[in-house]
Amino acid sequence: MDPEKEVPEMVKVTPLQQMLASCTGAILTSLMVTPLDVVKIRLQAQSSPFTKGKCFVYSNGLMDHICVCEEGGNKIWYKKPGCFQGTLDAFVKIIRNEGIKSLWSGLPPTLVMAVPATVVYFTCYDQLTALLKSKLGENETRIPIVAGIVARFGAVTVISPLELIRTKMQSRKFSYQELNRFVSKKVSEEGWISLWRGWAPTILRDVPFSAMYWYNYEMLKKWLCEKSGVYEPTFMISFTSGALSGSFAAVMTLPFDVVKTQKQTQLWIYESHELPVPSKVSTWVIIKNIVAKNGLPGLFTGLIPRLIKIAPACAIMISTYEFGKAFFHKQNVRSQQSSY
Repeated sequence: MDPEKEVPEMVKVTPLQQMLASCTGAILTSLMVTPLDVVKIRLQAQSSPFTKGKCFVYSNGLMDHICVCEEGGNKIWYKKPGCFQGTLDAFVKIIRNEGIKSLWSGLPPTLVMAVPATVVYFTCYDQLTALLKSKLGENETRIPIVAGIVARFGAVTVISPLELIRTKMQSRKFSYQELNRFVSKKVSEEGWISLWRGWAPTILRDVPFSAMYWYNYEMLKKWLCEKSGVYEPTFMISFTSGALSGSFAAVMTLPFDVVKTQKQTQLWIYESHELPVPSKVSTWVIIKNIVAKNGLPGLFTGLIPRLIKIAPACAIMISTYEFGKAFFHKQNVRSQQSSY
């Protein structure tokens, strides 16, 4: 009897294997995309030196983090001097003068949150997709949208308090006892909901992004598979689908990204200085202020840098994740075949 025919079609990749695949993708994405953001920040610091208390956005390709500038002269990586003529020149001079490790400055603390958030997000998406397909059918086109929205809600909600605590720790040196007192005081004065301050603008950006990204990714992947005459997506099909769908979602959600960055920057300034947050720090007020000051184009500030970062990040993450799942699927098939 042919063993291939004995293996059930229902051989699945386990949640643990999905977590391992997404963890690998998250680390690889961070290692490949972080240098782009490090160079961007160094170029920004060169044209407009960072002063104590000023905020900037640091991204490892998976998550954006609001960083509060510290004292320290030229010792801190984003304050190191450099006469850069452009992006390529910055890459060359940083490697030559500071060593290649400088291109991954600030990466370890962001990975502490980025990797768990990505693992939760991708694993939840796949599990929800499988559940919805079993209930609604394989060809239901709304499944990627629903699964992407719910998975993103979960990931952002889990990580939001950690982002607040990380930024507080970054504002000055805190012992764990001081941090515990800070959290306890905040909860007693403002309730548990205060730990999720900054959650709303993140949701406004990330949930629409996820809905558009997963819908377009699944549609593009299916179309490219049909055009290529393959049943399972190849690495290049996943890479191309991820880059294109990520670019489209990035453009469409850019206004939310601009608003989210401005709101979180204001929030973190108040938090780091232990000042009461004024009621004017509102998402809709910020939108009105941006439009009043710069018109509608103001909501699309930073489009090119966002695309340069998002497109490769999405492509690397999803192709690595799909490759990892395909690898584990083959292992599971072999294991089941050997048991016959």
